Amino acid sequence: MAGVGVFESYARAKTGPRVDENEWDSRIIPQTARRLKEKYGLKIDKKQIIPTDGQLINNIFRAGMEMLVECGIYCMDTKRVIKFTEEEVWRTIKTAPRRVILGEGRDAVTLKARRFDEKTPPIIQGGPTGAPVAEQDFIAMHEAYAREPIVDTIVDGVLQTINGYDPSPNTPFEIAAVKSEAMMVRLAQARAGRPGMAL
Repeated sequence: MAGVGVFESYARAKTGPRVDENEWDSRIIPQTARRLKEKYGLKIDKKQIIPTDGQLINNIFRAGMEMLVECGIYCMDTKRVIKFTEEEVWRTIKTAPRRVILGEGRDAVTLKARRFDEKTPPIIQGGPTGAPVAEQDFIAMHEAYAREPIVDTIVDGVLQTINGYDPSPNTPFEIAAVKSEAMMVRLAQARAGRPGMAL
């Protein structure tokens, strides 16, 4: 049986419990995290960014699972909480793909689940990652990332303006900017000789 998909999650975002965003951010999440930290005895060694102790790893996972089931996921657009049962979470984990191919041809890379003691290097995503970029610099900036051999995929920036106009949300300029961003990144990748890079 498949896990909870996009359509079911969307339906729950429309019908889940209504919660004020400030209440979610300032009370529900911090208080739950604090309680679960104490319950599972979570103490992070600041000198070791990635924990390697098996018991600590298991406790972090159990605390995360409990927090997800108890709190759910907040949908800012509907001001509602998307709730899942633990069984649904496990089913979704078990049916999730183990690997995904990003990009195509000789520029394709494989994204897969990693363990803390993984020997193979991770994929590297480069780019301004949602930061505003001036129109006149957009192509050159993304081309520079695409030319770096260590970079496997591009996470693009956003146009500060489109033909001089502010691409405000819910306007035709926003749509024009998004389409232009995709086309310009593809052009930048082609100029760098890596047309199949994932975007």
